[in-house]
Amino acid sequence: MSVVTRASARTLASVAALTACLSVPAVALAEAEGAATDSTQARQSATPPTASLGDIVVTARRRDERAQDVPIALTVVNEELLDRTGAYNVGQVTQLAPTVQLLTSNPRNTAITIRGLGASYGLANDGLEQGVGIYVDQVYYGRPATATLDFVDLDRIEILRGPQGTLFGKNTTAGALNITTRDPSFTPEGQAELSFGDYGFLQAKASVSGPIVDDKVAGRFSVVSTRRDGVLDNVTTGTKQNSQNSISLRGQLLFQPTDQLRVRLFADYADLTPECCTQVYVTAGQTLKPAAQQFAALAAGRGYAPASTHPYDRLADVDSGIQADQIHRGVSAIVDYDFGWATLTSVSAWRAWDWGPQNDRDYTALDIVRQSANPSWQDQWSQELRLSSNGNQRIDWTGGLYAFHQAVETHGVTEYGADATYWLLSPSLPNALLDGYTVYNDSRIETDSYAVFGQLTWNITDRLHLTPGLRYTYEEKSGAYAATTTGGLVTTDATLISRRLGIARPQAYDAEISDDDLSGQVSLSYDFSDDVLVYGSAARGYKSAGINMAGIPNLPSGQPSLTNAVVKPEVVTTYELGLKTQGFDRRVTANLAAYRTDVEDYQANVVDSGPGALRGYLANAEKVVIQGVELDAVARPNQNLDLYANVAWTDAKYDSFANGPCPLERIGTSTVACDLSGKDLPGVSPWAASAGGEVHGDGGFLGLPGQFYGGADASFRSTYNSDASVSRYTEIEGYTILNLRAGFRADNGWEASLWVKNALDEDYLQFVSVQSGNSGLVIGNPGDPRTVGITLRARY
Repeated sequence: MSVVTRASARTLASVAALTACLSVPAVALAEAEGAATDSTQARQSATPPTASLGDIVVTARRRDERAQDVPIALTVVNEELLDRTGAYNVGQVTQLAPTVQLLTSNPRNTAITIRGLGASYGLANDGLEQGVGIYVDQVYYGRPATATLDFVDLDRIEILRGPQGTLFGKNTTAGALNITTRDPSFTPEGQAELSFGDYGFLQAKASVSGPIVDDKVAGRFSVVSTRRDGVLDNVTTGTKQNSQNSISLRGQLLFQPTDQLRVRLFADYADLTPECCTQVYVTAGQTLKPAAQQFAALAAGRGYAPASTHPYDRLADVDSGIQADQIHRGVSAIVDYDFGWATLTSVSAWRAWDWGPQNDRDYTALDIVRQSANPSWQDQWSQELRLSSNGNQRIDWTGGLYAFHQAVETHGVTEYGADATYWLLSPSLPNALLDGYTVYNDSRIETDSYAVFGQLTWNITDRLHLTPGLRYTYEEKSGAYAATTTGGLVTTDATLISRRLGIARPQAYDAEISDDDLSGQVSLSYDFSDDVLVYGSAARGYKSAGINMAGIPNLPSGQPSLTNAVVKPEVVTTYELGLKTQGFDRRVTANLAAYRTDVEDYQANVVDSGPGALRGYLANAEKVVIQGVELDAVARPNQNLDLYANVAWTDAKYDSFANGPCPLERIGTSTVACDLSGKDLPGVSPWAASAGGEVHGDGGFLGLPGQFYGGADASFRSTYNSDASVSRYTEIEGYTILNLRAGFRADNGWEASLWVKNALDEDYLQFVSVQSGNSGLVIGNPGDPRTVGITLRARY
């Protein structure tokens, strides 16, 4: 059984039409553009705003290069495209870059993947590393919650696919989001933007930059604030939930005392306080449990009915408060010194993340799990040193040292309510058994990582280039976990005590690990012409071992099974062939990549099948195999039209996973491990595509010369599963989203636009999960409905 969403033939047709536009006739591509005004020429000469156009400059290899000269698969989303499409966070950027997928039930439980790899799906575990590295101004952000922040004053986002450890500080096995903000300017400039729309949406952005001390010191300050009412109506509390409420501040100072020395100082602060994140009824699946323990019978026994059995009514009924409060803050410094023959770069950073949640984890109006929260505090520091050669030489090279420290501390609480015994254990047991039963979990994990890395490009000839790279990593982790219980029915009955301990029991353990690894990559590329590059590469990535920081199985003696405290390292090997081309005077760019990735000891969620409390924890799947083909295409047929289309086919499977979690439909009165070998990897759409474009032309409005424009952006994802067990009840059916916009850009710097997001009001689900206790209830988070708004922007 799949979750049914509204398929939109009109939207699919829109994607096909936009993609077909890339097949414009050669005559159209070569037609003369004619004379133009100075302002029109300036607009046309500006760098086009999407992936892989000819003169987009990237720093994927830690030096400024044309994207088309870099022999790796990458996508670039720059400031202009972000402005045009109104994308202001990573979740919205995934609609432009189909190889990136974001699954999130709340900021802490956020997983971002590239080509299906990045993080195991399920509840977050502080003891694991992320496979996708998020770098902002060269600083690695250790927590995936960063992906939920709003963008402010960005220059570009480079999405790099595949292992990236030989050039980036922290090792990454799946890829990297290399985010660069705008530098301070010695020419005074500023920008202000105001957007407002339905559901109470209000977003304000502003940035200002200019010289502070002649041509030696410049500064930049940026702010973004976003407010929006919730799109879910809670019929129990009478409030709107899953709202947005955030403010982010960012400041920079640039010192250039000499031509050789350049120092940049950064500081940022973000405060997010939304009433979030709840989920709604999606479906009720049939388990192998007795009829009395199925959702329908359990609900009837308590006289309970969901607020709605149709998720797109957007009705929730949780009876406890929810919140997803976050504070992000950090400071960093980048120092560049040019020796002439090489440049030395130092990147020093400190970051912190405070997470203050409140959840009703049964997602119903029943008093099952009264509260469940895992507030966390994370801080990190990092130091990177790089030395890179300057200029075009026979051998270009970069070498570096990296040190990283992270500490994560969590003090969680789970309290069960008056309906918990009935719902989770048996209607025949006394309700007081679990009423008020409270579990406190405390954990702390520290990670120290050190690395030396290097990469060079040997320009064997003017057209043939060999690029090898190596990385040596040494890491240490130490963690401690303790769970204590209190409350519930006071009893000496051994049977009742045993049943209660089956829900949660006291447990304490600690673990230490250290490991090292030599990984690397090699690529060979050949320029058939200035506009045609072919390359092949092989890369080995490494994700370090982890420590379970959310509890582990117990032995028959009741002691924790310490062999399960540690998760083995994950080793990723990727082979890739690519072709990068441009034609028609660089009016058309088309890049093709085919790859295969083998993952040994994939770090995954499993289920405890031994005695004692039922719990999920982390272990290793023997092997995962992912292969795919990606096409990125961009066209600028003439001065009035920009087009793009990106298509990705991904085949991702558990090649061997004998000890996997059981899907909902196979869960009975006792839980056992299930063999998931051959099943699709969760969180991966076999087909994903995005396509769009903008048509614009010169005109006047209110006596001002400028440019009228209209644009459309469509994204499609085929059916995928959002649960590690790959249950048929947790499939998210494929969907297509169409966004539209139209407006006027004046030559003097101001702009006004009208936009419609999800223009066809497509019903789709962002996330689906199974309610704790395996009653059969499946809950999820529906995507945003159609929204309409206006954006006003001014620049000077």
